[in-house]
Amino acid sequence: MIEEFEYEEEDVEYYAVRPNKTQIKKDIAVLFALGEEMSELSAAQLKSFELPENIYKPLTEVAGMPHKGARKRLLKFIAGQLHKIDVEPFLEKLARIKNQSAHAVREHHLVERWRDRLIAEGNDGLAALLSDQPQADRQQLRQLLRNAQKEAEAAKPPKSARLLYRYLKDLFEGGAS
Repeated sequence: MIEEFEYEEEDVEYYAVRPNKTQIKKDIAVLFALGEEMSELSAAQLKSFELPENIYKPLTEVAGMPHKGARKRLLKFIAGQLHKIDVEPFLEKLARIKNQSAHAVREHHLVERWRDRLIAEGNDGLAALLSDQPQADRQQLRQLLRNAQKEAEAAKPPKSARLLYRYLKDLFEGGAS
């Protein structure tokens, strides 16, 4: 015979579930790293985050500090303040800024390779560029290229090479002048 037990509401004991200490430490480490990354941003980028004053001011202070104990304490304070608010929008914005930076570096290297190729190959490189970028101004490119090659041969400062770089940068951004 199976007996059924009925529990009264007052007989049931409830236990508090303690938060996982390891997870809390991991969360704080993520916030510490976020604070460190944000401290390395420029003032204009940091201002675009629209942070509360109790986080913005310490971030601007920590940016100029040497990597010693006081900096670490201030970053821990920032992590504690970040723990009190929702940091998801800040993480997304930081990822966007990093992505833009990586994109800018890739674009810079592409333009530099094209400039160096044009100077080295001359008309063959120019033909390849014009087949790749038909909207480019052929005459202006030829003039910039000719001047850059003359400067390179005469070992003069690379003024025309810089102008060629600027023109190529505008061309690859889509706004050839």
